[in-house]
Amino acid sequence: PELKFPGLVDSNSPAFWDGESLVVFNSAFYPVRATGSNLEELKLEEPVVCTDCQRGGGRWLEAVWQEPETRTLYGWYHLEPDDLPCLTAPVIGAAISRDGGRTWQDQGPVLENRYPTSCGDQNGYFAGGNGDFSVVLDRQQQYFYFMYSNYGGPTAQEGIALARGPFAGRGQPGTVSKYFRGAWSEPGLGGRVTPVFRTATGWAGPHVDALWGPSIHWNTAVGAYVALMNRALGADWMQEGIYLTVSDDLITWAPPQKILTSDQWYPQVFGLGPRGTDSLGGGTSRLFVGGISKYVLQLAR
Repeated sequence: PELKFPGLVDSNSPAFWDGESLVVFNSAFYPVRATGSNLEELKLEEPVVCTDCQRGGGRWLEAVWQEPETRTLYGWYHLEPDDLPCLTAPVIGAAISRDGGRTWQDQGPVLENRYPTSCGDQNGYFAGGNGDFSVVLDRQQQYFYFMYSNYGGPTAQEGIALARGPFAGRGQPGTVSKYFRGAWSEPGLGGRVTPVFRTATGWAGPHVDALWGPSIHWNTAVGAYVALMNRALGADWMQEGIYLTVSDDLITWAPPQKILTSDQWYPQVFGLGPRGTDSLGGGTSRLFVGGISKYVLQLAR
C-alpha cells in the first residue's frame, strides 16, 4: 500500500528513535518534525526552530545521529543561501539539538565548494556548491562519512564526492576532510575533490547527465553500505531514474545499477526491522522517492 511521509519532502528525510518513539524530519525549504510509534503512525508536530542561524536562506535537514549516552542529536543541513547574485550554491552545515530535534543551534558550514558562483550555469537550479547529501557513522565508529553532490568547479571534480571526519569530532566544522586523489587531504571548507561518480557532462547545463542526491544506509541483509541516487539526464533537471550502489568500506563503490524508472527526486529507504531508519535497513525496506513509498526494496547476498 502507498505510504507518504506526513510533511512536504524535498530532500532525504532522516530519522532516529527516541525511546519507543520514531522521529522523522521532512524538509522543503525548512524542516518539520513528525513522531509516532512506527512508520505508519507518524503525525506532524511543530516546525523545527533554528537558533543562532549564521546565514539566511532555506535549510533542509538531511541527516541526523543521536549520541546514545547524552541523547544529544547531531544534524547536518543543506543550506541554499539567499545572498548570492544568481540561482544558488548550496552549503552543507551542522547543527546540534538537545531537545530531541525541536530546536537546533547552528554550528556553521562543514562542506563548501572552493570555486566562485557560476552565474552562466543553465541547469536551472545551482550555480555551484556542495549539497544534496547524507551522513553515516561507519560500523567501527571511527569516522562520520559524508556522501554529497559537488555542483561546481572543473568538470573533473563535479559529481558525487566523499568527505569524512573522526568520530571524536562529531562531524563538526573544521573536523571534516574531503577525499582527493586517494587521500583525505583537502579541507571541508574549500578543498578539492575526486568524485567517486563523476558527471558525464558537468553541471553547467542546459543538458546534464549526472548522478546526484545520494542516501546511504547500512544494510544488515547484505552486510554492506547501500546508497541510492537520482540520475539527471536532459535539460531542466529532468530525471531518468533511481540507481543503487554498494560498498564495504564507504570509499570503493560498485558500478551503479538502475532499479527504477522515475521522474521524481530523492530516493531513500526506511528499514522495516527493529529500530529501522533511513540509515538502517534489512532484507526488506520501504523505498521512498520524493516522500512517497509505492514499493519495498528487497536485498540479499
